[in-house]
Amino acid sequence: MPNSLGLDSSPENTRVVVAMSGGVDSSVTAAILKAEGYDVVGVTLQLYDHGAATHRKGTCCAGQDIYDARGVAERIGIPHYVLDYERRFKEAVIDRFAQSYIDGETPVPCVECNMSIKFHDLLNTARDLGARVLATGHYVASRALPGGGRGLYRAREEERDQSYFLFGTTREQLDILRFPLGERGKAETRELARQFGLAIADKHDSQDICFVPTGHYADIIERLKPGAAEPGEIVDLDGKVLGTHAGIIHFTVGQRKGLGIAAAAPLYVVRLDADTRRVVVGSREALRTGRIVLRDVNWIGDTGIDEALADDRCEVFVKVRSSRAPQAAWLRHGHGPHGYEVELVDGEHGVSPGQACVFYDAGEGQARVLGGGFIKSALKVADAPRAEAAFKSVAAE
Repeated sequence: MPNSLGLDSSPENTRVVVAMSGGVDSSVTAAILKAEGYDVVGVTLQLYDHGAATHRKGTCCAGQDIYDARGVAERIGIPHYVLDYERRFKEAVIDRFAQSYIDGETPVPCVECNMSIKFHDLLNTARDLGARVLATGHYVASRALPGGGRGLYRAREEERDQSYFLFGTTREQLDILRFPLGERGKAETRELARQFGLAIADKHDSQDICFVPTGHYADIIERLKPGAAEPGEIVDLDGKVLGTHAGIIHFTVGQRKGLGIAAAAPLYVVRLDADTRRVVVGSREALRTGRIVLRDVNWIGDTGIDEALADDRCEVFVKVRSSRAPQAAWLRHGHGPHGYEVELVDGEHGVSPGQACVFYDAGEGQARVLGGGFIKSALKVADAPRAEAAFKSVAAE
């Protein structure tokens, strides 16, 4: 097998820690590196335990999955450690997830998990174990750059690309991280699992939000934050009351079904107002966003972000949801200090605060990730005249 890590040291003298969730992808990653002769150590983080989640298909990092990871480690002959991260995961990911919904946002907990847990805490653990590399089963590519350092790129198989969830990775982390599956497809990964004799070769893929065992986000939020589901009004864009609801935590921007109101034309959730507990609904066109204010921007392009914006703006391609294709946009300085905005060339429907906006250097193929940030607010195209002042006010906060 070829060298999957692109290192200049001999495999037998290079320790690699593999983050093993118990799924097919991370298991095959460990098996590939072991077959290439690396000194592989498997580490599984126990992140939560909701009882029902331990046997539910599509979960990870709990119950049966820990046993599966241990079984793979035994099969390929590597040491395996399980670290209890339940408290840390709850504080850094689950609690933030719940509060974000209470605030009327649509969070992306997988991004928080990667930034706070996997590529921070686990990476430090890898260093403590004397590893030169931390490898994961993510479908994203890491490549050496001509001027030194490494760049992050979309996966070869577009439908498996997970770069959206890794935009918070720093340059320093990229020097240590490796993603051996980024240049492979899922079918090839499963075939390799069979060739390695792994019992989990046909195991179901994990779902995006692994700690929601029932699939109902509101159940988790109400358990963590009793009383969070306060009733309120459902109103149209002019403020006319159309009905009532049992709590904004039951809604997300762009939602059409489950509104509980009758209307002659389809209605969508356009905005959630946490302060007044109002769910604002309107037509699909009212969902179209033209400009986005960002917070907590991470930039991993060749130059610093301010240098990239030396001409006031730079052209990028952005994804505002993991399932959407990148679209053309302009990245520019925002109204507030250290703030940034994105102007969408063709607009986008259903953009919600709390989601991630990820920057790429091209709109298709294995484009390079330039960074990204979390959406603070979004200016709806249909509401632009009266929303502009409020938009600038929010951006400057």
